[in-house]
Amino acid sequence: MDIFTLIPQFGGLVWTIAAFVVALSVIVAIHEYGHYIVGRWSGIHADVFSIGFGPVLWSHVDRRGTRWQIAALPFGGYVKFAGDANAASGKDEAAMAEAQADPARLRATMHGAPLWARTATVAAGPIFNFALSIVVFAAVIVTSGVSRDPLTVGELRPLPVEIRGLQTGDEIIGINGEAIPSTEDAVAYSAFIDALPLQPQLDYTVVREGSERIVRGAYLLPPLVSAVTPQSAALGAGLEVDDVIIVVDDTPIFAFDQLKEKVEGGNGAPLALRVWRDGEELDMTLTPRRVDEPQPGGGFATQWRIGIAGGLAFEPATETPGVGAALASGARQTVRIIEGSLSGLAHMITGAISTCNLSGPIGIAQTSGAMASQGAQSFIWFIAVLSTAVGLLNLFPVPALDGGHLVFYAYEAVAGKPPSDKALQVLMTLGFATVLSLMLFALGNDVFCP
Repeated sequence: MDIFTLIPQFGGLVWTIAAFVVALSVIVAIHEYGHYIVGRWSGIHADVFSIGFGPVLWSHVDRRGTRWQIAALPFGGYVKFAGDANAASGKDEAAMAEAQADPARLRATMHGAPLWARTATVAAGPIFNFALSIVVFAAVIVTSGVSRDPLTVGELRPLPVEIRGLQTGDEIIGINGEAIPSTEDAVAYSAFIDALPLQPQLDYTVVREGSERIVRGAYLLPPLVSAVTPQSAALGAGLEVDDVIIVVDDTPIFAFDQLKEKVEGGNGAPLALRVWRDGEELDMTLTPRRVDEPQPGGGFATQWRIGIAGGLAFEPATETPGVGAALASGARQTVRIIEGSLSGLAHMITGAISTCNLSGPIGIAQTSGAMASQGAQSFIWFIAVLSTAVGLLNLFPVPALDGGHLVFYAYEAVAGKPPSDKALQVLMTLGFATVLSLMLFALGNDVFCP
């Protein structure tokens, strides 16, 4: 049993907070370790490595003189390097004045180290976040596998209609007389699936025990719930993974596209659903929500959605990809998240999509709990997504964030000297104000957005 799926049974609020703290702590630990280890390699001494802020719950000083600690407020972390006045790497004037008399000691401070060492140390935090995402995505891909080519029947799903004819191990090479493109050709395969005739039963050409035969089977893409989106109408209504929606507003359906048409064409009106779950039929009502969705060619489109993903009428058989292929897929997934995030931010700034797409800590916590309730793999995948977002956010050129420090270093590289201490103090104050304002705005979204 996956213990994560027991979360809703033990108090939603407690476990939502716990899932959020675990996700954030993992991401912060990796981010700060990137700063720490690259700083150490670059000759910069770390005085403190902290997970959390506030009163210290546990600490240990290692042989290098770095204090490792866990603090009471687990909503972030920091590495305080030699010469830093605070967690944001502000300069400690007194400590730096003392270090001036000793070149070796000065070299070991953040503010006395060469420009390349400071740049590498600061950039390492976001880079480690991206690396974590790539590795986690790759690990999930290796663990879950990729669909075998040609499309092969794995485990048959329980459905309200019998899947006559298809058996585990069947290699499907055609449907209704048309050959299926390779699953590795994503564009052609997707186009083939989209063009399937909308009829309850299909003729499948399969290879079974070395010979071809034609068998009848249920529609390839039934109105099956394979995943439930956090903070969605479906989650609020109680839809669960493996549910099959068989009736919408008194109209029987057998295909996911029929459900999609009902949702998109209802203009946000409540939908009465009849759901098949483990042999029983349940009635529920939900109201679709407007969602801004990224488009393959760029930009966003606003659609009505209930917040579920579909799936095939059977679990496809999988095979384990090579490590290189999995890492490449993980890297592509990370890049897609970065591109989507930047595109979404740009569209919010221009007013093309709603600013309600920006979630704050409450929204992220709710998503953490919802993903954890769907299983360990979903929760781990969410950590990777959030790690990419944290890495990207820290690269924004805002003073007090890593990106702001990198801008200061770029100025130093061009001008031959760093910005004045007075200018840095003013810019850091503005940076803190900007970050705080953004956090309050996102928190407002969590409270007031539908």
